[in-house]
Amino acid sequence: MNAIGHALSIAGSMTWEITWALILGFALSAVVQAVVRKSTVVRLLGDDRPKTLAIASALGAASSSCSYAAVALARSLFRKGADFTAAMAFEIASTNLVIELGVILALLMGWQFTAAEFVGGPIMIVVLAVLFRLFLRDKVLREARAQAELGIAGSMEGHAAMDMSVSGDGSFAKRLLSARGFTSVSHVFVMEWAAIWKDLVGGLLIAGGIAAWVPDSFWQHFFLSGHPLLGQIWGPLVGPLVAVVSFVCSIGNVPLAVVLWKGGISFGGVTAFIFADLIILPVLNIYKKYYGKRMAAFLLATFFTAMAGAGYAVELIFSGLGLVPDRASAKLPMDGVSWNYTTWLNIAFLVLAAVLTVRFVRTDGVAMLKMMGGGPDDMAHDHDSHDAMNHGDGRQGEHQGHSNEAVDHSTRAAGESDVHGHHQHGSRGDGPHGH
Repeated sequence: MNAIGHALSIAGSMTWEITWALILGFALSAVVQAVVRKSTVVRLLGDDRPKTLAIASALGAASSSCSYAAVALARSLFRKGADFTAAMAFEIASTNLVIELGVILALLMGWQFTAAEFVGGPIMIVVLAVLFRLFLRDKVLREARAQAELGIAGSMEGHAAMDMSVSGDGSFAKRLLSARGFTSVSHVFVMEWAAIWKDLVGGLLIAGGIAAWVPDSFWQHFFLSGHPLLGQIWGPLVGPLVAVVSFVCSIGNVPLAVVLWKGGISFGGVTAFIFADLIILPVLNIYKKYYGKRMAAFLLATFFTAMAGAGYAVELIFSGLGLVPDRASAKLPMDGVSWNYTTWLNIAFLVLAAVLTVRFVRTDGVAMLKMMGGGPDDMAHDHDSHDAMNHGDGRQGEHQGHSNEAVDHSTRAAGESDVHGHHQHGSRGDGPHGH
């Protein structure tokens, strides 16, 4: 019982340390998603040119999601006409280049790890794009598209299909500060938490258990920490493998990354481990459902190569600049709750979370929450239409106008998707993936 209590104590301390950062990150993400429509994302991701991949990365970073929702959203974009490489770049960015991940890394591990994440993420996307151009055959891509069109459910499909952005004229601030903007932010905020909480709790409990029960000497031998050069070579290769079998994805793998870093994995290795949330075993099974066995195997091979490659690049860059932090300074949060800046920040942001949650409940958010696990085609209407009929300030005429606007927008988006899909099918030859 003492051992279990010790593990829970460590998990609880880590939870308290990162609570305010999680709320801040998801709130900022909700603000962005409240004004960026998914149909706009599809329209911008029609090819795999460097500029398009940069846009995909930026949009993904602004559309933070749990790994399962990110994977589902990437398939949704692909089905609607987005280029496959661009959709994968969006998927990577939406889990590995997001604000909340950077803040939590800084809190638990140090600013160097946040910098490594935002340096290594673009490198990983570039490496992946090169691998796709060299090795992705048109036949495999056609098979993947045919499988994707079947619409087989994976996980978090309903959440990925929802578009809760606020349309209409006016500036960013005007739309955001409107009643409908407030509702949209609250819905995105709560649903992001609903999507991530299982992975987050799982990651904290696993990290707490490993920190309490597995001695550092085990990890030091496993990661070859006594041989610096070998450890630097071994780390980016084994880091993703540990992630694959950990079953913990998205932000939930950061607490375990703290334990691995403290245990002796290299700087590049822990970076590659964090990147590898998109190739854990449950996600690989979803790839098979979405795109077929051949594409799932291709994604595993190319993602692993890109993640390991980014890990090596980060190791070389940060070692060369003398920015790798001293491992001796690494420590797990174990102080629990005390009256310091973390407590005050937690109180302030928990109040914010409570306000958004109340708004979510009072605007029929619970009904939408029940649709998060639906199929990819279950959310034919967008959130504007739903919001116009059920939310807002009660002005029926305005509601009807918003509903009509949502229908018109959906019609335009469907037409654009058909054009993109036709262009993508017709622009490829029989050789490697390219334009």
